[in-house]
Parts: sequence; structure tokens; C-alpha cells
Amino acid sequence: MAARSSNIVLIMSDQHRGDMLGCAGDLAVLTPNLDALATTGVHFSQVSCQGPLCMPARASFLTERYVRDHGVYTNWAEVPAGAPTYLHALREAGYHTTLIGKAHLYRDEAHAAGHVNELADRLVALGFAEVHETGDKFSGKVGNAYLDHLRERGLFDAYTRHITDRSYQGENESGRGATKRVPMWDSTPMPLPLDSYIDAWHGERAAQWIADYDRDEPFFTFVGFPGPHDPWDAPQQAVERYADGDVSMPGSTQRPDLDNTGRYARLLSAFLNLSDTATMTPEAIRGMRRAYSADISVIDDAVGRIVAALDDRGLLDDTWIIYTSDHGEMGGNHGMMSKCVLYQPAVHVPLIIRPPRGITARRVDALVEHIDVPATVRAIADGPDVALSDGRSLLGYLDADGTEPSRRAVSVSENWGFAAFITEQNKLVVDEDALAPCQLFDRQADPLEDHNLVADPEAKHVVDELMETYVRPFLATAPKRPHASPFTG
Repeated sequence: MAARSSNIVLIMSDQHRGDMLGCAGDLAVLTPNLDALATTGVHFSQVSCQGPLCMPARASFLTERYVRDHGVYTNWAEVPAGAPTYLHALREAGYHTTLIGKAHLYRDEAHAAGHVNELADRLVALGFAEVHETGDKFSGKVGNAYLDHLRERGLFDAYTRHITDRSYQGENESGRGATKRVPMWDSTPMPLPLDSYIDAWHGERAAQWIADYDRDEPFFTFVGFPGPHDPWDAPQQAVERYADGDVSMPGSTQRPDLDNTGRYARLLSAFLNLSDTATMTPEAIRGMRRAYSADISVIDDAVGRIVAALDDRGLLDDTWIIYTSDHGEMGGNHGMMSKCVLYQPAVHVPLIIRPPRGITARRVDALVEHIDVPATVRAIADGPDVALSDGRSLLGYLDADGTEPSRRAVSVSENWGFAAFITEQNKLVVDEDALAPCQLFDRQADPLEDHNLVADPEAKHVVDELMETYVRPFLATAPKRPHASPFTG
């Protein structure tokens, strides 16, 4: 194993579903650089985010705690400045901690600023020593380095016109009251040259940071890509890579049966509406997934540039590289797009860990939670524990001489007051506040989650067992609710 003083590059994209990678079996999506990391590392195939929405997922990743405990259960709350994080542990272990790109760890719209650089102290308080923050794909209300770049190249007006014309008109990035001018599934390309597209630009920026690094301390660098989050607007040059082939399509577009789902039906209905499911044809899904795949490939190219920058500096053999995403994307499954619901495409995230010098490729099919990733980063750094952490290090899967970690019997993902309890055999979705089962799926017999068994008399014993074994003990600690949910309130 590599020395514990090795560098760490953690790459987190936004809304990349876990099954759309070549190494995950999707041969239609072009991810040669990520696949190359998997051929010399470990690909984890059953990783669940702790919340299928940006801020809940990222708050859990930061604190190594469940959404139940930190209370950021929507995008309307934030982790308190100074909360214990894995970044503090890394700094205590002697690492220089750097953020490049999207963080989404606080509500920037709630803080008066003309430029995001003015808000860097928010992220320093959470454990970053060096901050190069940007924002979402639909940035504009608060200045950032990407928008500065577009202005310098004379591209800012084209960018803002595209964003304004196709989505999020009136959106203040709080998650409240967004209105759309085009359907969610629209895939009009961004009218920018590929090298100025937001994810390509972020990759170049991260590679340049590596090329310029001149400190003595080992570095932990968090690279946050804003894509492949909607809007589905990869530039035409990127989409053309898929012109001669088809893209993968959902295994099922069957819309959810809202019967017997209790208050969870409100959330499902809201996201069917947001997704414009009434007009979502197979061709609309194909267009969206082509643009989505193209953006994944843009990010994959950027990963290649980051790896090349490490190699050029002679750092590749002394650097851990981790790739993941904050949450998944429905991508047309069940006639939905976006996230927030607790179906597997929204909850399942990619995870590849490549140690210094690489190892023989390995795939791990055990249940893993996203909070296990920062716990693993601390273990790499030989850093101290984080208070109240629920994460478990995955290093045993990467060390040929080590012992595999004890397997999780269940993984939990929460959002908007609902939670999914996922075992190898089943998934049970519950209304946390009412302690009421909403959906039950047999993951082995029904991997596409088309058949809700929650009201099936023959499945009652399964519901009862899951409630008693996992749900009630987990929710014996009442979830924090800093504000009301429109779906359970």
C-alpha cells in the first residue's frame, strides 16, 4: 500500500447516475478515462448516496452523518459553519485541502455577495484551506471565475441567453418556485465552444492547479464538476461523438403507481410534473440521454487531463484518485428526470478508487454508503476520527493484505422527509414522520422497481421485518427538521 502521506484527488460530478459508465456495463456511454481508473483500481457497484438532492447528499458526505442527523434534508438548509468534517481531520493530518469547482455546501443566495470569492470563508470554516469555488451550470446571480472567463472570451451573453431561454427563469437557486420555459427533457446544445463549456473548463482549471502546486504538504484536492446536471446542454461538438451510435435507454418507463404510497405520492406527482412526463416520448428520452452522455464524456475527458497533469508532475504514483457523484439521475426511468425520488437511478452513484501505482482491477458488489468515502479518505491520510461519524473505511477492499470491511446489511437514503432502506434483497420506502411504509420492491425479482408490493398481503411479513429490524431503530432518533416539507408538512 502507498504511504499515508500520498496526495488525494477526489472528483465529484453532479447528478451522474451509477450505471452510466463503461466499467458499469453501459457500453454506449464513452468513458475511457474513468474506465482506465477502474482497470487499476476498485469499482464499487452498489453505492447509495445519503440523499438524492445536492445539499443533503453533500452535507452527509462532508460530515459523514445521515440526513436524519444533520438536518439538511432539502436545499433550504445548510451545514453550520464550523461543524466537524472530514476536511478538518485531513488538515490535522497535515494535508493542504483545496476546493476547485462546485461545492454547494451553503446557501449562497442567502448571503449578500457580488462574487462567490467573497464567500470563501464559509468553506474555510468547513475545512478547506484554499478555495476556488464556482457554482452550478445555471450560474449567473453571483459572479464566479467561470463567468469571468466567459466575459473575457465574449461568450457571457450567449451563455446567459441560453440559460434564461430554456429553463430556470425566476429560479433563485433556493429550490423554491422554479419555473421552466422548455420541457425538462429538452436537449438544446449550449452555444459555446467545447473548451469553454463549464465541465471542460473545470477540468482544465484542475489540471492547471496540479501543474502549479508548489507546497511541501501532501494535497487533498476536491474537484467539483457542475455536470452532468441538467440542463441537458452539452455543446454540439460533444454531442457529435454520439452521432454514429445509439445511447442506452431506460429499462422501464412505466410511471409510478401512486396507490398505497401515502404522502410519498405528493413527491412522486411533483416530480412527474417537473419532468414533463406527459410529453416525454422515447425520442425525447433518447435526446436527453444523448446530451447527458455527451456531458459525461466531457467530464471523462477532463478526468484524463487531471490524470495527465499528475503524470507530468511525477505525482501519479503517489496520488489516490477517487471518482464519484453527489447523487444520480432518473434519465427517463419511470417517466421521470432529475432526482429527489428514491428510485435506484436517483440514489445509486458511481464510485471508483484508484490507489497510487494502481492495483489489479476489482469490482465490489457489497452495499456501500456515500459516507464511507470520506471515512476512507481519512483512513488514507491516517487522520483522526470525525465526531459522530457513521462512515466506514473501504480501505480493506484496496489492500491485498487487508481484511475486507464488515458488510453493511442496509443502506439508507433520505430526502424531503422520506427514506429508502435498501438491503440486498429489498427496498422499503417510508414516510419518516408518519413512520408509514410507502413502497416495497423486491430488488432481485424486480430490479427496475416497477411493482410496488407494499400493500400485497403476501409481502406483509417482509414489510414488518424491515420496519422492526431497520426502520424503527433508525428513526428512534427523530430526524432534524429545520423547516417544513411541502410533501409531509
